[in-house]
Amino acid sequence: MLRIFPGIASGFAGPGMASIDQQPAGRPDSGLAYVPVAWLVIVMALSAYGLFSSWRLIGDFSLPDSVFFLIYGGLTGGIVTILWGLYLLGLAFNRSARFPRHYTIWQVVIIVWLVVRQAYLLLAPDFVFSAEALAYTIAEIAIGLLCIYLLRRGTGAEAVYANPETERPPVLVSILAALLGIILGGAIGACAGFFAGSLIADATDMSCFEGACGFFAAFIGLAGLVIGAIAGGISAVWRVNRRKKVPVA
Repeated sequence: MLRIFPGIASGFAGPGMASIDQQPAGRPDSGLAYVPVAWLVIVMALSAYGLFSSWRLIGDFSLPDSVFFLIYGGLTGGIVTILWGLYLLGLAFNRSARFPRHYTIWQVVIIVWLVVRQAYLLLAPDFVFSAEALAYTIAEIAIGLLCIYLLRRGTGAEAVYANPETERPPVLVSILAALLGIILGGAIGACAGFFAGSLIADATDMSCFEGACGFFAAFIGLAGLVIGAIAGGISAVWRVNRRKKVPVA
């Protein structure tokens, strides 16, 4: 007669035996560990949009000092955010075990920057209070804190980003590849966008009064520039880091 031992029936597993109530080792609890990567891409896209929208103000020394400092601070922060983010994407694409820690550091820096920027906007005399801007800042900080929470130990993220330390291309190589990808992707995207905008303007018989059709084509070209730069940078980092790597002895 087949006997069922109480230990096994209750889900207890002895040495060398797998528990029937336990999940296989290494399986993540959910796909929430990928949310920080998606938020990283969104933050980089917002930074790229801020760079291109503020570019025309560079060299305009007629602006008040407070506005001038905010613009140049935003440009510097945007560049650092994009370059640092491209490095983090390289880690994420390879599911490196270093990604959660490096992402957490990046996210903490972003949150500190958001707090400092909002405090500057509230204290500087040349700016007025905006409830909408404050709400956006609070939402960004909340999402950032959520992403840090999702990458903490014990959430299954360590099973997703579990690749051990490996011989990787130097950080400088990834940065140079990202810059080249941004330049080439931006140039291709701008040309394609301007060409598409011109075709749309011609196909719709858009009025060229006071250069309306030209402004439309330029706007589409600017959108293509942003999209191409982001796609080119991400693609370049991925191609550099996707090669097979030899584990460090």
